[in-house]
Amino acid sequence: MGMKGKIALGAVVGIVVIGVVSANTGGDSSKDGKGTSASSGPHSGTTSGKNGKNGSGEKSQDARKVAFSGDGEYEVGKDIKPGTYRTRGNADDECYWERAKDASGDTDSTLANDNVTGTSYVTIKATDKLFKSTGCKDWEAVTAKPSGTPTAKNVAGDGGMYAVGADIAPGTYRSTGNTDDKCYWERTKDALQSVDSINANDNVSGTAVVTISAHDAYFKTTGCHDWTKTS
Repeated sequence: MGMKGKIALGAVVGIVVIGVVSANTGGDSSKDGKGTSASSGPHSGTTSGKNGKNGSGEKSQDARKVAFSGDGEYEVGKDIKPGTYRTRGNADDECYWERAKDASGDTDSTLANDNVTGTSYVTIKATDKLFKSTGCKDWEAVTAKPSGTPTAKNVAGDGGMYAVGADIAPGTYRSTGNTDDKCYWERTKDALQSVDSINANDNVSGTAVVTISAHDAYFKTTGCHDWTKTS
């Protein structure tokens, strides 16, 4: 479909947040919602890339296991395998992806979609028909639950998606100085990125405070000032 923009995911609306506090100094936090990682899991997708090596023949720590290009339309089960994938290093919402139930191109064929700045994780189901990606960095295959030991106390407010327990530690985070409800955050239970994936979300002006649970799978943040871990 020729246009970029959120279709299915744009329907995510203000969900009542349980166990999360948004302390807004300006604007209404009940408005509708709209979305840097480090670890890579086993490669399970179609191999179109290559693994980098350093001069000693060792695999480079920065090498990525490319599953498929960030530009293209892929039939699930034919061009790419079902699984969880990640794209990193995207800028200015130029990356757009879409999970679709058929190849008609109709709006109602969209299962989930997003415009991405930073990182995005997406789980493609075996029942999906088509995966579309435009203007994205290459997609790499990762495990459904990426592993790692996050140590950073500050999180980029426009970094996209963070895997909880791998990219970001559970705890309470604070973002200040946000304006005009441009800051959007989301706690999710998986990377399907459908409305049903959302545990809680909010658009924020002023100060935002959110507690990320160890039971959350991912934390998404776009248009926010950086988050600082307070506890």
